[in-house]
Amino acid sequence: MRVLAVDPGLTRCGVGVVDGLPGRRLTLVEVGVIRTLPADPTPRRLVAVDDELHHWFERHRPEAVAIERVFADTNVSTVMGTAQVTGLVMVHAERRGLPVTLHTPTEVKAAVSGSGRADKAQVTTMVTRLLGLTTPPKPADAADALALAICHVWRGGTQNRLAEAAAAAPARPSRIPKRVPRSSTAVTAHDPTRPTLPKAPTR
Repeated sequence: MRVLAVDPGLTRCGVGVVDGLPGRRLTLVEVGVIRTLPADPTPRRLVAVDDELHHWFERHRPEAVAIERVFADTNVSTVMGTAQVTGLVMVHAERRGLPVTLHTPTEVKAAVSGSGRADKAQVTTMVTRLLGLTTPPKPADAADALALAICHVWRGGTQNRLAEAAAAAPARPSRIPKRVPRSSTAVTAHDPTRPTLPKAPTR
């Protein structure tokens, strides 16, 4: 499986492509960082990121896409830029019919290092070891993208299969009996086994 993973950001956007299957050796295909100038207008920066993403998708033809999930932050402008780039990645994937999975930073750290509290240095060390690299990937955005790709190879495939199975499974009928409300005007069938009370005499 070939995974294209993106650590979204408007100033620095890490992109990594990894080949592999769960339980087998992982192979680095390419890693890099898309950069834009903070002084440029946001629309121009988004177009620059979009153009670069197009080349990544066309060059590597991934089978799945992984994106780091955006979290709220005190820096609103950073969150906005990250969310906007996330949207661009999703559009590219959707146009090609590729499944998209969002992974949290904690999930990625746990998958790569065994601890959801691992720091960037520990994650980079494990990425270098798992991919058999001679030198650690730099900058940190590049290492984060590769960690995200590794996480998806190991976990994302299972998550997607579970989601597909859940969507394809027929809905189970409820075992809870339906309660039919009684109506004051309802007519019940006569039960011959039930004793009948004598009618009150008429005056």
